Amino acid sequence: MRFLISGAGGLLGSKLAEVAIAAGHVVFAGYSSAPPPCGTPVRLDLTDPDSIKSALRASAPDVVFHCAALTDVDRCEAERELALRINAEGTERFAKSASEFAPLFVYVSTDYVFDGSRGMYSESDQVSPVNFYGYTKLLGERHALSCSKKALVARTSVIYGACPSRGKVNFALWITESLLQSRPIALLTDQWVSPTLNSSLARMLLEAAERGLTGVYHLAGASRVSRYEFGLSLARAFGFKLGLGGINGGGDSALKPALMSDFVGKWVARRPRDSSLDVSKASSTLDEKPLPLGLSIEEFKKEYLQIKRGVP
Repeated sequence: MRFLISGAGGLLGSKLAEVAIAAGHVVFAGYSSAPPPCGTPVRLDLTDPDSIKSALRASAPDVVFHCAALTDVDRCEAERELALRINAEGTERFAKSASEFAPLFVYVSTDYVFDGSRGMYSESDQVSPVNFYGYTKLLGERHALSCSKKALVARTSVIYGACPSRGKVNFALWITESLLQSRPIALLTDQWVSPTLNSSLARMLLEAAERGLTGVYHLAGASRVSRYEFGLSLARAFGFKLGLGGINGGGDSALKPALMSDFVGKWVARRPRDSSLDVSKASSTLDEKPLPLGLSIEEFKKEYLQIKRGVP
C-alpha cells in the first residue's frame, strides 16, 4: 500500500513511517520544514491548498495518515487563530483534498476532547473539551468524518517514545533523563491519563489502516495512571530504588509529588483532571492490542538503551 503521512518528522509520524516501511509499504513523508528521517520526503503545508494537492498527486496514496498538529496546549490557548488554522481548518482542507485521492483518511486525535470529569472514556461518551487545543482537535475530528469518503478517528493519550523528535523531549524521556541526572521534577498525583508508546500506537494504526477500519477508536495505552505513577513505573524499570529515603534510598526523590492546584497561574490553559481512555473496543478488534503500562515501559526501555548504545 502507498501511504502519505503528515507530520512525518514528529514523535508519532516518524515511528509510523518506520513501522510501515518495515512492513513493506511505500511511505511518503510529509513535512513543513525539515525532511523526516524515513520515507520519501514530500513538502506539505496544511495552510496551503496547492501544497496539499501537490503532495497528494506526488504520493497517490491508498491511505492518508494525518498526524501533524499544533499540540502545545498553552500555545493553542494563547494563539487561538493559529491553532484553528492548523488543527481545524488545516484538517478540513486536507481531508477534502484527500477524498479525491485516497480511499481512507486516518486522523490522529486526543483524549483532550473530553472534560476529564470522570475518566475511562469510551468512544461513545460525550465530548466536551476544557481548553482550546481540545476544541480545535474536536473540530478536526468532525471535519475528518464529514469531509472524507472513509475516515478513521484515532484518539490517543500522552504519546511517548525513546527518541526525541525534532529536538523535542517527550514526557517519558524528560522523566528518564531527569532520573538519570538526579534532577528534581514535579509530577501530578491527581491527573490521570493513558500513556501511549509511539511504537505501539504506530502498529495499531498500521493494522487499522490495512484492514480499512472506520469510525472512532481509542488507540492508547491500556493502563489508567497518574503522571506521578507513570514516573514511578519508569524509575522501577530503570532500576532506581524507591525506598523511604527516596529514589536510590538516599536524600529526596527526584520525583516530587504535585497537585494540579500547584500549577494554577503557571498554565495558560486548563487541563482535564482524568482524560484516561477506555480501549476495550480496540482490544476486542485489533490483533495488535493496546499495551498495559508494564509492557510498554519495558519496550520503551529496550528502545532507549539501544539508542544510547548506538544499536540500529
